[in-house]
Amino acid sequence: MQLNGSQIVVECLKEQGVDTVFGYPGGSILNIYDELYKHSDEITHILTSHEQGASHAADGYARATGKVGVCLATSGPGATNLVTGIATAYMDSVPLVAITANVTLPLLGKDSFQEVDIAGVTMPITKHGYIVKDVTKLADTLRKAFKIAKSGRPGPVLVDITKDVTANKCEFVPMKPDAPEVNNSYSDDDIKTALELIQNSEKPFIYLGGGAIISGASREVKEFAEKIDAPVCDTLMAKGAFDGTHRLYTGMVGMHGTKTSNYGVSRCDLLIALGARFSDRVIGNPKKFAENAKILHIDIDAAEVNKNIKTDASVIGDLKTILKELNSKLTPQKHEEWISVIEGFKQKYPLKYEDDKLTCPYIIEALDRVTKGKAIITTDVGQHQMWAAQYYKYTEPRTFLSSGGLGTMGYGLGACIGAKVGRPDKICVNIAGDGCFRMNMNELATASRYNISIIQIIINNHVLGMVRQWQTLFYEKRYSQTVLTDKVDFVKVSEGLGCEAVRITKKEEVVPTLEKAISLNKPVVIECVIEEDDKVFPMVPAGAPISEAFDAEDLASRN
Repeated sequence: MQLNGSQIVVECLKEQGVDTVFGYPGGSILNIYDELYKHSDEITHILTSHEQGASHAADGYARATGKVGVCLATSGPGATNLVTGIATAYMDSVPLVAITANVTLPLLGKDSFQEVDIAGVTMPITKHGYIVKDVTKLADTLRKAFKIAKSGRPGPVLVDITKDVTANKCEFVPMKPDAPEVNNSYSDDDIKTALELIQNSEKPFIYLGGGAIISGASREVKEFAEKIDAPVCDTLMAKGAFDGTHRLYTGMVGMHGTKTSNYGVSRCDLLIALGARFSDRVIGNPKKFAENAKILHIDIDAAEVNKNIKTDASVIGDLKTILKELNSKLTPQKHEEWISVIEGFKQKYPLKYEDDKLTCPYIIEALDRVTKGKAIITTDVGQHQMWAAQYYKYTEPRTFLSSGGLGTMGYGLGACIGAKVGRPDKICVNIAGDGCFRMNMNELATASRYNISIIQIIINNHVLGMVRQWQTLFYEKRYSQTVLTDKVDFVKVSEGLGCEAVRITKKEEVVPTLEKAISLNKPVVIECVIEEDDKVFPMVPAGAPISEAFDAEDLASRN
């Protein structure tokens, strides 16, 4: 059948099972938007307040559902406004397809109005980028984009379409979507070596990364950990892949990881990295990281092996598949002495905070109790992000959504909207600092427009908290441009954007406010005013060994 390019775009989205897209229209993409209007009963379009909000919402939708997120933007500034969201998705391996429309083919390369080479701009931050100049190639390009986005290690793909292609016609033949490709390139010898390392270990430790969530391997991870009787730490991206209430769980590892995890990794004789990339925020000083251990790395991306840390063995492929094979061949082990050492660390070095005042850790623990640990939590970046990772007990995968690799301030609100659209059955809460919140708080208008019942918690300490913490510890308290004591009233702003809003300053206000916010079934903003100098502990200075993690008591004794 003969279809124009815009019809082909919509038909390809329907082929791929896309039910929701996020975006913002403009001149070059008008033809596509006109076609979306005709199919609004099949594909829901969420109009965000800014294109960056659209990319973050598509990202949050993808992380919460496991599907490919889709965002749309017009040419020029519309397309460039997607860049931060695309880079965020790229760093955290999120399957995303960004569809942009460019000027017509005769105007390309002539500095035309709202013309940008967006495929060139995004080349370093996408798995692949296309510019479609021929309508006969449009359908195949879109199908390839979705397949690439979800194959192997997922990530974002950009498809830029010239405006004339969206109007031109060609023959369109419907097709079933291709299954994603899986790169299981490991051999029997790789499995044999892994088994030998595991069976010969007396002090194994499991280091869990975001790949465990992406591959859907939570059940296999639990079986593996229990079978080899090994403690489990996780990264920011792996929250919920292993039950945070399990007896073998030791908490997050790295710069703001627990002392138990950091000390355990530093003392183990075998570190088993599952779907993790040995980020600098995890390993600290690479020469001192797990220096007493052999390292077994299991990951789908061969490029990550030996990139940051030298390994002793690796298995390249889908984590779920590999763990199933290992679990079937492993005999149950017991490491009672080693587990006793780890339990000793847990007892001696629990996470602690001041409980005589309103603090972010208290708010997050209260949120955990009120939601029974079942909410989807999104965050921005900074102190509140670390507290959210430390004090909420994630028991399910795809319930903690945060910008880990890029560290994008302003990520959380758009992501929370996308998560709630994708998982309407879940309570969805975004936790943001006051500095992060003001970056994309315009997306509250999106939530109120569609009555998307998210809860936005603002941790307001009137400073850029994490930067101030570094200035306090390492810059002799020179608080250069980190004090935010201005006249912005977040409650009034939130009400002006169509949301319910309340400000709390006392501990006893937290639980009733959260319970009411949940019951209202509409977008609610809760501003929580805390002290400016609360700090995230434990902490490892940049470049130091993670075994040198210190907390408030250590700092006081040094001083």
